[in-house]
Amino acid sequence: MFKIFAQGHENISAKHKTTLEVTKEGELTPRGDCIIGVNADKSVSDIPDNLRLLLKKGLKFEIEITLPDYGLKDMLTGYGSEKLILSHPTDVVVRKSRYICPRTLLVSSNKAARDINREIVEMLKDRKTEIVVTLRPLQA
Repeated sequence: MFKIFAQGHENISAKHKTTLEVTKEGELTPRGDCIIGVNADKSVSDIPDNLRLLLKKGLKFEIEITLPDYGLKDMLTGYGSEKLILSHPTDVVVRKSRYICPRTLLVSSNKAARDINREIVEMLKDRKTEIVVTLRPLQA
């Protein structure tokens, strides 16, 4: 299991059709419509070796998105890939497509930013909202 803690931002819109992102960056312009959390404490480069091995085997993973202060939760699934690079220092990106770059965590996801529970998205428009993104392998 791998947890990322981040926070909301007034420019979060979560409208992107194919990707979802959490970033260590503190600021967000309205163009960043795939971002659901800023000021993250980790990026893909922080993923521990045991999870990297499972990701590179192409296993199926679950991501749980939680707003602990509001009792709200959403789930999505996606897959690792032997082609994952996992080296980006600030970003974590989940994709519906199979595209891979250094920021990519999962591919072939069943959800992107626009598919996230809209109640969660509304709460994320406040910088005080904490978001927890938990990555778990569904197969071992």
